[in-house]
Amino acid sequence: MSHAAPVAGYQYEGAELDIFEQAVNWKRYWSARITPCVQGDVLEVGAGIGANTGLFASLPFRSWTCLEPDASLLARIQLPGEGRYRTHTGTTSSLGTAQRFDTILYIDVLEHIDGDAEELNRAARHLSPGGRLIVLSPAWPFLFSPFDAAIGHFRRYTRASLRAAARGTLLTETAIFYLDSAGMLASAANRLLLRSAMPTLDQILLWDRRLIPVSRRIDGLFGGHLGKTVIGVWEKPRVG
Repeated sequence: MSHAAPVAGYQYEGAELDIFEQAVNWKRYWSARITPCVQGDVLEVGAGIGANTGLFASLPFRSWTCLEPDASLLARIQLPGEGRYRTHTGTTSSLGTAQRFDTILYIDVLEHIDGDAEELNRAARHLSPGGRLIVLSPAWPFLFSPFDAAIGHFRRYTRASLRAAARGTLLTETAIFYLDSAGMLASAANRLLLRSAMPTLDQILLWDRRLIPVSRRIDGLFGGHLGKTVIGVWEKPRVG
């Protein structure tokens, strides 16, 4: 496990990471949808406290790099005691120009970055030919709530706006779809009625235990056109 120098002065402003770590059904749901795309040398951008890293531990990837600009969060990551894992305190701007990855993940991260198109362009340059870029982000601007503002979100995406952010990368889009149609109801209620700046643990557990099983059953009926989360997958063309 390797550590780089901290990003001076950076501290993540959100306080939701520990609460959302308890959303085990949701994490199993979305991770199962992208698992077939995760392989080789993996870069997890904005790894936070590592709440998502362990979801893929059983996969036969070669290496997994947790990239996180907040050194205090990175220090909390508990990784398996094996040589495949490493950590790097920084952003994609601090990666070596020659570093290449087969999979680059942005899990609830891109919405925190002001220049999202520039960020995806940088990520694309660090992809190996045939490598995949995967983005999971909150969906639908009309659902933007005090909670989004409180944890530093610049935006929520539609499929069209996420596609537009990746347009300059010259990567090939392989899928963009929504997940968690039942969860849209909870998000809409928070946006229109509760206007809460931070969900409680009880609210997260209610959503995770009651609504995610419903979404698993009905999301297919909407064909990926409805949900409170959007997932995009792109591939870098192979040379020759």
